[in-house]
Amino acid sequence: MIKPFIHLFIHIGRYLILMGRVFAPPEKKKMYYRQTIKEIEFLGLNSMGIVAIISIFIGAVITIQTSYNTESPLYPSYLIGLAVRDILLLEFSSTIVALILAGKIGSNIASELGSMRITEQIDALEIMGVNSASYLIMPKILAAVFFLPFLTIMSIFIGLIGGWLGGIATGVVSPQDYLYGIQYAFIPYYVTYTLIKAAIFGFIITSIAAYRGYYAYGGALQVGKSSTRAVVESSIFILITNYVLTQLLLT
Repeated sequence: MIKPFIHLFIHIGRYLILMGRVFAPPEKKKMYYRQTIKEIEFLGLNSMGIVAIISIFIGAVITIQTSYNTESPLYPSYLIGLAVRDILLLEFSSTIVALILAGKIGSNIASELGSMRITEQIDALEIMGVNSASYLIMPKILAAVFFLPFLTIMSIFIGLIGGWLGGIATGVVSPQDYLYGIQYAFIPYYVTYTLIKAAIFGFIITSIAAYRGYYAYGGALQVGKSSTRAVVESSIFILITNYVLTQLLLT
């Protein structure tokens, strides 16, 4: 009964110690800067395609579902555009993009670091006097915290275009009403809210995946299990954090 709690506290302690090493002052800032640029390309730019495809269909589906749930003549049709905009802005783009990237880049990070651990490359860095935690993990966290808000904004715009295309294809809302709806009663704070969430989700994805990969042990099978744990735990923490941030920032 007590054993799971002991394991939980052990993991929390190791995670905090690892983060302390990750954010230690770097020895060579130029080297970290170049590594961060590489991670932005690897983690961010390579994810733009899948985010674009999913966002356009999410926008189209929200348009169709909203229209079927607001068939009453009392509701003006421009409310469909407003609903698509606010749903994408407040929830879908930031959370869905984070969950997608938890699977894509989270498993990649855990596998990469896990492979380095079992092949003793991390031990070799430590022997050479390099802070392996900072050198390997900090550029990934910085890249994700920087690039996830950008992917979220991209997802919102593409989702709005998808909603527009979905409305035209099905005829549930006219282009004029849709465009009026996405401009109606716009609240700029919602953009700040979604950017804050995206940046925090970026930290959660990379830090948990890095923790699981950095402390992987055994062989290829264990590395695979670490990747799976990284994806599952990142997704759970994203949903919990989403609930907490919504309470803190919108109420």
